[in-house]
Amino acid sequence: MKVLVVGANGQIGKQVVEKIQKEGKHTAKAVVRKEEQLSQFQDLGAETALVDLEGSIDDIAEAAKGTDAVIFAAGSGGHTGADKTILIDLDGAIKTVEAAKQAGVKRFLMVSAIGVHRRENWSSEIQHYSAAKHYADVWLENSGLDYTIVRPGGLTNDEGTGKVVAGKDLDRGYIPREDVANTLVAALDEESVINKGFDLVSGEQSVEEALKEV
Repeated sequence: MKVLVVGANGQIGKQVVEKIQKEGKHTAKAVVRKEEQLSQFQDLGAETALVDLEGSIDDIAEAAKGTDAVIFAAGSGGHTGADKTILIDLDGAIKTVEAAKQAGVKRFLMVSAIGVHRRENWSSEIQHYSAAKHYADVWLENSGLDYTIVRPGGLTNDEGTGKVVAGKDLDRGYIPREDVANTLVAALDEESVINKGFDLVSGEQSVEEALKEV
């Protein structure tokens, strides 16, 4: 399976590409925004594509051609304003969904945020972020694609433990970015998570066990 990783230069996306390439079961195609970001993924043996998510759907679809799945791990980041959140986390995600359909890619995995499927859980401090994630997820759910929506809790840079808990309405918790990446890669081969969304935080189950019980 060839996997298009959108947002490959981000902290989760980069680890997803590394894990896919190291595992060897699938191959990654890394989508980045800047030319100077390409070489690190080429050094891993991954294919690359230079795409601006604020550009056209056709550009994203061209990158998606010949791939079998998309992992959307892009985000505007915590240091940008609400405008960039809307353009990347919402519109960029929706354009990538539409591009996947245009390119004939059926499988789509989305990195969302814990609790955003319920408005009462939206953060009062960053409601624009919660709304962007929520409506991008809804668009994916209604797209007809074989989707999986992963909603991680607070992200840390701790080393991954490989132990998580996954469920529909979890209490807010934390999880290393590495374990989010572990979950995304494992979910590529887990049919039980197709057409499902779930919260994800650190726990006591292996990633594989947690996914089977979602």
